[in-house]
Amino acid sequence: MADDTKKKISPGQFFNQVKAETNRVVWPSREETVRTAIFVFILMAILSLFFLGVDSLFGAAVRWLLTLI
Repeated sequence: MADDTKKKISPGQFFNQVKAETNRVVWPSREETVRTAIFVFILMAILSLFFLGVDSLFGAAVRWLLTLI
């Protein structure tokens, strides 16, 4: 069932709306971007070490269980 209540706009109006919307975007400063990137890399390192530990524990548990067979 088609929704006839939507307004159809011309391509020119669409691009004008897109331009107006991009003018309202608040872009982060260089300092904010660098700070966020550093935080992401630190968090990635912590999580990778955590998952390495969990994977190693599960691997050791599976190897131990396989020795019981």
